Amino acid sequence: MNNGVVCEGKWSNNMGNIRPNYIKSLSSQLLEEHGDVFTTDFGQNKEYVTKFTNIESKVIRNRVAGYIVRQLRVKAIRKK
Repeated sequence: MNNGVVCEGKWSNNMGNIRPNYIKSLSSQLLEEHGDVFTTDFGQNKEYVTKFTNIESKVIRNRVAGYIVRQLRVKAIRKK
């Protein structure tokens, strides 16, 4: 038996990541205030998140930077 999710009558294993609201809201706020400096480069975004916030946790910083990358990629795909 497949452990996927039923999606429109078909089995799908393409489940997305679930992120806490504080990751999403902080990422959105950073993109609104400093959207011109963020890129799809994860390493560079980690530095910018550290620069623009007071997040001390590496895990949270990485999740915020990763979500920003994801948002920018989705935005680029939607523009096409």
